[in-house]
Parts: sequence; structure tokens; C-alpha cells
Amino acid sequence: MSNEIEIGRGKRGRRAYSFDDVAVVPSRRTRDPEDVSVGWQIDAYHFDLPIVAAPMDSVMSPETAVALGRAGGLGVLDLEGLWTRYEDPRPLLEEIATLPLEQATSRMQEIYAAPILPDLVTQRLKEIRAAGVTVAGALSPQRTQELSQTVVDAGVDLFVIRGTTVSAEHVSSNAEPLNLKRFIYELDVPVIVGGASTYTAALHLMRTGAAGVLVGFGGGAAHTTRVSLGIHAPMATAVADVAAARRDYLDESGGRYVHVIADGGVGRSGDLVKAVACGADAVMIGAALARAEEAPGAGWHWGSEAHHAQLPRGERVRVGTAGTLEEILFGPGRQADGTLNLVGALRRAMATTGYSDLKEFQRVEVVVSPYQPR
Repeated sequence: MSNEIEIGRGKRGRRAYSFDDVAVVPSRRTRDPEDVSVGWQIDAYHFDLPIVAAPMDSVMSPETAVALGRAGGLGVLDLEGLWTRYEDPRPLLEEIATLPLEQATSRMQEIYAAPILPDLVTQRLKEIRAAGVTVAGALSPQRTQELSQTVVDAGVDLFVIRGTTVSAEHVSSNAEPLNLKRFIYELDVPVIVGGASTYTAALHLMRTGAAGVLVGFGGGAAHTTRVSLGIHAPMATAVADVAAARRDYLDESGGRYVHVIADGGVGRSGDLVKAVACGADAVMIGAALARAEEAPGAGWHWGSEAHHAQLPRGERVRVGTAGTLEEILFGPGRQADGTLNLVGALRRAMATTGYSDLKEFQRVEVVVSPYQPR
């Protein structure tokens, strides 16, 4: 049965769903939440929590990356952010948090115009490694060839190539594009790459040898991609499509499993639950962690799109402070809005539906159930 809708006589479109449009259905079995495992493993690295912090200056500093790593998650540092442009970016982070709305974008463009310093890239990654947690850093595709050797030499464990959208077939008449397949083959560390939001795009990224694929386009709290470019991928459909690519690539490759990481639209605990239910192995979250007392953004949240020099496709948004990082991850919750105890909510959802681990929970029944969240 076709899922397409006629938009007009000359155009048809496929119906797609966001996390708000779907709901998880209980089954015949329930479990004790303490008997549920929420751990996952990518390459040689095991994590107790399926939570990857988005590489955003409002979310991750070297200190918060270490704190999340010790809690069982994975912190990813933005290697094109303030921590690799300034020896001490704290005064600038404080300034960004106090900027008037009408000045925020232009002033952030000025602040981020400072050059990236390779020595600071090395220093920041070594700070994280010294704490004994898994080290992960992110670059955009445009900066990957320039800085990748510096990153690898600094001792990164997981290399993240993250952009608004990343394809395995970038075409340019101005410069030699990054050859992802050759780059990943020659690199000595596993690579997570994205975003991708369709079956075909994800399948091509998997064929490059990536260990994980980030799923999402324009769906985060600080993105304005839909209004500025007219492009958006509802996350429930995007994750399910990429999970299908993972299944088919597993057969095509003779058993190579590529991890699917939902990146965008996961602002509260229910979104995390539904991301895994749609097929994600883990989630990359920004706004949810930006609400932590320890977050560098001091209750504000922004991504790299917010300070693009020519075409900003994001903005600085107020997310507030909900609690400590410990409370956001493990509770206790003090309000019923899904901002605290993300891991506890995932455990309870899995227990309520009778599933014991994440891969089992990916098979849970879901229904289309649109509603307007409060």
C-alpha cells in the first residue's frame, strides 16, 4: 500500500512521522526495571548508557565530556568550537549567555571567526584522555582533511564527522571533496559519520566503512534549517529508514553491523525511548544535556549552524537549567516533563513493555498516535 500523498497534480510526497507522532505499545510481558540493560558497544568500546553528547559548545567542554564518560555515556567535543579557538573560552561562553537577542547571531559570528589552533585540539583531547574515559572529537567534513591527523595523533578513540548532512558522494567543482571511503580505510580509529536521513544516503555511508551513522537533519532544538532552507526530516521515519539500511547492509556485507545513532529531536526522555523503539542503538542529545547545571551554555543552547558566517541556520535558544548532570541522567525527577532521569525513563519503558536490552526493544510495537505535547 502506497504511503504517498498527492500534494498537487505534479507532485507527490511520502508521509513521514516525528517522535511526537508515534507511541510505544505495551506487550503481554513486563519486567523489573533493574533487570533491564541499557548498555551498548561500538567497535571495542562499551558504554553503560546509550547516550552520546552532541558536539556543541553549549553542551560539551572537556570537563563535561569527562563527567559524562564517567557516568557511562560518551562525550563528544566539538573540535571546531571555542575550546580549540581560545586558551580560555569561559569569558566568551558567559558573554554568549548574556547577549541580547538581536545581537546574538552577529556577535557569535565574530567570536567564532577566530582560527582553530591545532595545539589546542591536541591539548583538549589529552585533557579528556588523562581522565581515563573514551575520547571522542568531532569535525565537519570541510575540516576533516585539514585536522584529522592532529586529532588521531592526539589519541582520539572515536572520530566523529558531523554535518547538517553528510553524503558519500559530495560533488564540488571548486575543491577535491573528502573521499570518505578512502579516509575511513586509512584511519586507525572507528568513525561515526552523519547526518543522514534516508535509506539510500545511510546505506552509502555504511558502505564507506563507518562504524556508526548519525541520523537527523534540521530537527534539533537550536536548528532553523526547516525555515531557512525548507529542508527537514521527521525523526521517527528517518531512524526507521536508516535502521532498514542497517539491516540490509548486514546481509550485503556478510554480517557487518553499523550502529544507528539518532541525532536530533531527542529533547526529553520519551523521545529517547521512541528513538530506540524506531531502531536506534543510541541517541546523540544536545538540548537535554544543555539543561544540566554543569553545561557550558549556562541554560542557553546553540550549535555550529547558529554562527555560520554566510547563512546561519540555527539560533541561540533558552533551554533553562533543570538539574545536575547526575539528575538529568539518573534522577530523581522533580517534575513530570521528561527533563530529568532520562535513563530511568528508558529502563521503565523497556520494563513496562517486557524487553531486557536495547536490541530487543528495537522490535517493540509502535503505533501512529499524533498529539500535541504540553
